[in-house]
Amino acid sequence: MPDEPGETPRLDVPAGMFEDIEDLKAQLAALTAEVQALTEGGEPGEAPDDAAAAGGESDDGTDEDEWQYPPFILLLDPPQYDDEMRALIEWVECVLVPGYLAEPSADARWCPEWFEHPVAIARLHALWLAWQELTDPASCGYTGPSVWHRDHLDPALRELRSSHGPFAGCTKNEHQIDHRLPGIVPSAWRGAGP
Repeated sequence: MPDEPGETPRLDVPAGMFEDIEDLKAQLAALTAEVQALTEGGEPGEAPDDAAAAGGESDDGTDEDEWQYPPFILLLDPPQYDDEMRALIEWVECVLVPGYLAEPSADARWCPEWFEHPVAIARLHALWLAWQELTDPASCGYTGPSVWHRDHLDPALRELRSSHGPFAGCTKNEHQIDHRLPGIVPSAWRGAGP
């Protein structure tokens, strides 16, 4: 029987198509923002600095959350740095180390005192931020974990564990911290707890 006027037609759509559509919407929104930034003379990914954007209002007058960039951990001051480090340490020690780091070797180094290496902290924090975004099916669909492995985990581990990476001076029996910047070790590792 044909559909009657005003009645919503029944559509049989494969379940995965909805995730694909949401991914396309997110990509379109990102490209639109990039084009807008470029046409207004800004840099891609840069938040617009016109009065409406700074006030958090859109063109239709509704309030929107102001765009916030993810924190770069090495630029944070206490207590934000300490909070971010506690969360990063938990993720590295509970997810990354047991799941992805086999026995260290000369070709695949790892330092159990990684938190004393600022370059390692920066790379692992970036890896963790990507993991948070790409393991959430609501924001990236079901291909997010694959993208995280290919685009984030594999390159980060290659750099961290290489013979010229931040753990180059660390061996199984010796930890080399001569290159550590003073005052970077988080208070979380000095016995301060939540």
